[in-house]
Amino acid sequence: MNSDQYPHLRRLRRSATLRDMLNENRLSASEFIYPLFVVNGSGVRTPIEPMPGIDQMSVDIAVEETLRAAESGVKSVLLFGIPNDKDSTGSGAASPDEAVQRAVAAIKKASPETYVITDVCLCEYTDHGHCGIVAGNDVDNDATLPLLAQAAVSHAQAGADMVAPSAMMDGQVAAIRAGLNEADFSDIPVMGYSAKYASAFYGPFRIAADSAPQFGDRRAYQMAPSQGREAMREVEADLEEGADIIMVKPALAYLDVIKEASMRFDTPLAAYNVSGEYSMIAAAGQAGWIDRERAMMEVLTSIKRAGADLIITYSAIEASKFIARG
Repeated sequence: MNSDQYPHLRRLRRSATLRDMLNENRLSASEFIYPLFVVNGSGVRTPIEPMPGIDQMSVDIAVEETLRAAESGVKSVLLFGIPNDKDSTGSGAASPDEAVQRAVAAIKKASPETYVITDVCLCEYTDHGHCGIVAGNDVDNDATLPLLAQAAVSHAQAGADMVAPSAMMDGQVAAIRAGLNEADFSDIPVMGYSAKYASAFYGPFRIAADSAPQFGDRRAYQMAPSQGREAMREVEADLEEGADIIMVKPALAYLDVIKEASMRFDTPLAAYNVSGEYSMIAAAGQAGWIDRERAMMEVLTSIKRAGADLIITYSAIEASKFIARG
């Protein structure tokens, strides 16, 4: 075949400089949100076994970690709290004395420019591990809503810049939006965990946050992995209720959902590169089966290419340093 009869796409790949010039999707540290697990006490840094490099941290250590993230260019953190005591209603979620609320205040004092987002859910605070009030063997959706709103308001009172409800209760965004408005926090945005799937990739997180259900599972309120059209209905519902940012969680197994949401809705879109996705790469990298850094960047790039504007990732600092090296 005459070489003039087919496109010469390889011509554009021969030079590293030209490849960089033609890069279609560029990751930036400013797009990353770094999740932190905060606990009570001081001087606490407890490694999370299935998540190498990630720790449970007391508030003082979380402040240090936030400053380290800021030095690498990561401008936002997402806080999850692990209380000392749990009860059936998750009452600690709204306590001003709990780790999340104290961490918010401490981080904003030490690093005012850091954008602090808080997870709003009850699963870490309930003794049964479910995301809301349990009635019999089911979660009572409507009884849970005011408790989520109370937790969100307590986070705003502590100084949170944004709240992110993850309980997957119908109407949670509307309840939280109303609660924030009534408490004079109408300027606080809400990032909805809009399309949150009942995923096996959450396993390491449940160890990290001590939030595994004590009975049953969460498939009655989180989405089945098979559902695509339903995800769009969930996103639409969150937007109707007042969500300012929408989210797809997990990311890697749901790139098609991210792409569809990005094309259908003209709203900022976040994707959560969850614990199991992080742990797979970390474990395979430690075993020498893959190049950890290259695999990490390939996954994050795929999430960006699918249409995410923001990426919540435990690799935020590591990826930012990789980007800085060029």
